Amino acid sequence: MDKRALQANARKVLDPVVNALVAFHISPLLVSLFGLALAVWGGVVAARGSLRAAGIFLLLAGLCDVLDGDVARRLGKSSRFGAFIDSMLDRVSEFVLFGGILLYVVRRPAGFELYEPVVIMLALMGSVMTSYARARAEGVGIECKVGVMERPERIALMAIGLIAGYRFLMAVMILLAATSLYTVFQRIRHVHRAANQSS
Repeated sequence: MDKRALQANARKVLDPVVNALVAFHISPLLVSLFGLALAVWGGVVAARGSLRAAGIFLLLAGLCDVLDGDVARRLGKSSRFGAFIDSMLDRVSEFVLFGGILLYVVRRPAGFELYEPVVIMLALMGSVMTSYARARAEGVGIECKVGVMERPERIALMAIGLIAGYRFLMAVMILLAATSLYTVFQRIRHVHRAANQSS
């Protein structure tokens, strides 16, 4: 089963929640802001060392990230500005979450290995550049939803890593750094091919 099919199935599971939000006319922006609040709090508790709680908050924030778009479509409130704000809030949540993890690592009483903060920064760079590559591609009229590590996968992996504990989290950070940077390369290659075909 491919990623798109998995996402479609996940949306079916969340349909009752979407129906409830639509029934109460909850604004999609409010759902997005609630998701941001959950992600920010996840970053805060991660910095304090509560990794498992941070993972749970991140999973809930990820659900909001799915729900806001579905609610917007059901209420007929989808717009380019809404998509823009949603993307901006996603980047804020990523910086806060990675920042919280980084603070936890460098402040650990047991100390840290030099590679650990470097890997976290590379994972953050890959995550931001993956989204930026898509935004710039779409800015020049090229759809760019390719790559092995898109945002849903990043959220799921980070949440699993946080819940599983420090050592597993660092393994996840290494995987995120490698796959996110590879996704950036995939998107650059995709845009290059698409641009050459249209010229």
